[in-house]
Amino acid sequence: MANEMKKVDAVIVGFGWAGAIMAKELTEAGLNVLALERGPHRDTYPDGSYPQSIDELTYNVRKKLFQDLSKSTVTIRHDASQTAVPYRQLAAFLPGTGTGGAGLHWSGVHFRVDPIELRMRSHYEERYGKNFIPEGMTIQDFGVSYDELEPFFDKAEKVFGTSGSAWSIKGKVIGKDKGGNPFAPDRSDNFPLPAQKRTYSSQLFAQAAESVGYHPYDLPSANTSGPYTNTYGAQMGPCNFCGYCSGYACYMYSKASPNVNILPALRQEPKFELRNNSYVLRVNLSDDKTRATGVTYVDGQGREQVQPADLVILSAFQFHNVHLMLLSGIGKPYNPMTNEGTVGRNFAYQNLSTLKALFDKNTTTNPFIGAGGAGVAVDDFNADNFDHGPLGFVGGSPFWVNQAGTKPISGLPVPAGTPNWGSKWKAAVADTYTHHLSMDAHGAHQSYRANYLDLDPNYKDAYGQPLLRMTFDWQENDIKMAQFMVGKMRNIAEAMNPKMIIGGAKKPGTHFDSTVYQTTHISGGAIMGDDPKTSAVNRYLQSWDVPNVFVPGASAFPQGLGYNPTGMVAALTYWSAKAIREHYLKNPGPLVQA
Repeated sequence: MANEMKKVDAVIVGFGWAGAIMAKELTEAGLNVLALERGPHRDTYPDGSYPQSIDELTYNVRKKLFQDLSKSTVTIRHDASQTAVPYRQLAAFLPGTGTGGAGLHWSGVHFRVDPIELRMRSHYEERYGKNFIPEGMTIQDFGVSYDELEPFFDKAEKVFGTSGSAWSIKGKVIGKDKGGNPFAPDRSDNFPLPAQKRTYSSQLFAQAAESVGYHPYDLPSANTSGPYTNTYGAQMGPCNFCGYCSGYACYMYSKASPNVNILPALRQEPKFELRNNSYVLRVNLSDDKTRATGVTYVDGQGREQVQPADLVILSAFQFHNVHLMLLSGIGKPYNPMTNEGTVGRNFAYQNLSTLKALFDKNTTTNPFIGAGGAGVAVDDFNADNFDHGPLGFVGGSPFWVNQAGTKPISGLPVPAGTPNWGSKWKAAVADTYTHHLSMDAHGAHQSYRANYLDLDPNYKDAYGQPLLRMTFDWQENDIKMAQFMVGKMRNIAEAMNPKMIIGGAKKPGTHFDSTVYQTTHISGGAIMGDDPKTSAVNRYLQSWDVPNVFVPGASAFPQGLGYNPTGMVAALTYWSAKAIREHYLKNPGPLVQA
């Protein structure tokens, strides 16, 4: 028999970036807010205490900060004809768990969004015609514009302490020859901090990119280039380029995280409570299924608890938001056969391709130096900054050198044909480790009718509930785009005059491989939009079906972006929170009429 807790105004499920932002915004509005986080308490201390925190074996290999797959995971298959099997070992993607979620272990690359990607289908149909979009591709418009979101991108950057080089502010160009991105949309204000210093690898990349006619710029980074106090009064120290960002808690308080940038302010709020080790099983609904009454969760002692609330915020990792909606009966599950339903629709990933340039011993890159968001990128082939017409594919990709710190266990590139062990392997490692750089084409992944999420009929989690099933594979458009992008990126690599280039694009017929890390940039499944027939939430991230449920996070993206998703997640969450504060709380109910 579940125990019923004292009612709160709002319950937040998941305490990563989206959950922390929502908690701060709703407590400011005067609400009593409870955040439920499935994982343990984490913070810079003790998780980021030096020197224990810079331990590759513990964090990158044994994956201390990531989800425990023995309790809950997903099942994976390539297409609907196959039987999915559980994802039993963390590899392809790394969901976070514990206080801060993936916001504790992320790298720090902090982009906004290219405006055309917010109106993806409309833009392509206008420029290239409706027939240009391949059959089975289900890309959609977000239902919100860049101009609407710009103030919230600005707000998030000031909370994160983002370092960068602006191109234009209020229409005035200030970034020419100063590290700005000429393809970037206009801004209302500058970055809080100047861009981080460029590593030698980034300098080589920038020079080579310019030499082939591209436009290199400083990556926007939520790793501080100097000391900073954010808008909530949280303090950050300057990054020292230790190279331990992605997969680690930053011991320098230099990498933005919910733990560093928002939680210190929330601790001062008497109306806020965070309960760790609280695994939410479902959202509880009224008898007519039109209103959430709270959630049911299992606490750290294994006891089932009912938490009543007037407002429910699902702000967990993308997979978990979709999973909870399906388990709770919020929205109609997606059916790929009929292309009807919304929950599970438009699942997307990241179309990543990597090249490594190996140099002789006269070029020393010192790859152990690094910061998670520091680097140099080009956007000449991102979004629709080039003519897709003769190319026959949808989507774009930034290219970059993002030297985040190459580790001594997993970061040892060697030429093809090198033995996996022994004296020849050691000699190859000695030749390449301090004389190489890595560059990525960070391709936008499109959504397709064939890629979707639903409940698995065969496998259950530790609490007896069906696992989420992921049906996903690379499509022809993905292969075409990757091959084109790698060809263009190779121009930069060759301009550096390396002795060897290794890596490349996906080949036709390549299947998704869940055993090799790619990115944790997973999106879709509870997408936003203007039509309840093709979106699970409206433009304010409010459920069409249960209006006191809001679902912020990358689950709202109708397709993947060329850029990393965190900046977009933060801006959308602030946008949604403003709508809740200024409209929903005054008149609870649908913010948009279907």
